[in-house]
Amino acid sequence: MCSSRLMSKEVKLPFRLDVELTEVMRLRVQSLQQRGQKRQEGERLLQGNEAVYRLDFSNQSLQFSHWKVWLAQPGRLTIMGTSQLWTPDLTNLMTRQLLEPPGVFWRAAGDGDDAPVQCYEADADEFGERIAELAKVRKVMYFLFAFSEGCSPETVDCSITFTMDK
Repeated sequence: MCSSRLMSKEVKLPFRLDVELTEVMRLRVQSLQQRGQKRQEGERLLQGNEAVYRLDFSNQSLQFSHWKVWLAQPGRLTIMGTSQLWTPDLTNLMTRQLLEPPGVFWRAAGDGDDAPVQCYEADADEFGERIAELAKVRKVMYFLFAFSEGCSPETVDCSITFTMDK
């Protein structure tokens, strides 16, 4: 667990796979390939090792607390957030709509089963704080999960914990 502040009233939000949106984005790639067309300038196409996940916010007054990432086997998970300007039902995802820094979490081959998942903690904390800020104006937020080095959707469990603003 990569963590920063732990406080009282916590809200744990699981990242949920958005099957429909992932499929729509895969179909966009397939359609371009079939027609021999190129992506729009600046468009961010979904890669084969990526899927779209979402967070649903029931409360908009949140402070980031910590990440809870579990990897069943060695691998790397990179989580990229999208800005509030992306409306997936209306527009294609553009690279400028991806938030920096991404959250990068991994488990090395030599790590024991009880070893904690590693992360770039400062980046993960900054990313968590950005998500909390965006939650103030969003009810739903979308993320690209990139699975690599042995990591897959079936071997990952990921949530983010916030504390409620008073």
